[in-house]
Amino acid sequence: MTIKPGERLPEGKVQQYIETEAGGCSIGPNDFDVADGVHGRRIVIFGLPGAYTPTCSGRHVPGFVARYDDFRAAGIDEIWCLSVNDAYVMHAWGRDQQVGDRIQMIADGNCDYTRRLGLEVDLTARGMGWRSQRYAMLVEDGVVRLLLLEQPGQFEVSGAESVLRAMRE
Repeated sequence: MTIKPGERLPEGKVQQYIETEAGGCSIGPNDFDVADGVHGRRIVIFGLPGAYTPTCSGRHVPGFVARYDDFRAAGIDEIWCLSVNDAYVMHAWGRDQQVGDRIQMIADGNCDYTRRLGLEVDLTARGMGWRSQRYAMLVEDGVVRLLLLEQPGQFEVSGAESVLRAMRE
């Protein structure tokens, strides 16, 4: 069942590649608990089918990078890009996309967390396995306040501009 606005994010762990050892995180992939990461914070999470794919690389990630300051001005503490790829791929893709520290490139390598959200999609017929649907959500202190879910093959409601517009409504 797909998560809905008003519901709390499910428990679970995801990974992020840490480039500089600090704060108890070693260099390389580190697991972290989603509940800890969102506690007391306003976060925009956008999910997409995969790293280096045309729409994801050409439009989805670049839009959030370009509008980072607007999200910060709107009171967003962090932006997460969540994809069903491993932490090494997400890190390399973030470097390729020049996200710097503006976007946290979050890996859900086995699709476990995406399944808990109810946002998985079977792309095995296209040779991609299980992936994430394309979406964006606003999360406040672990509760989904806004969910913008794309129709298959579309990119109309989950881009940075659409999220900012929906946050103002």
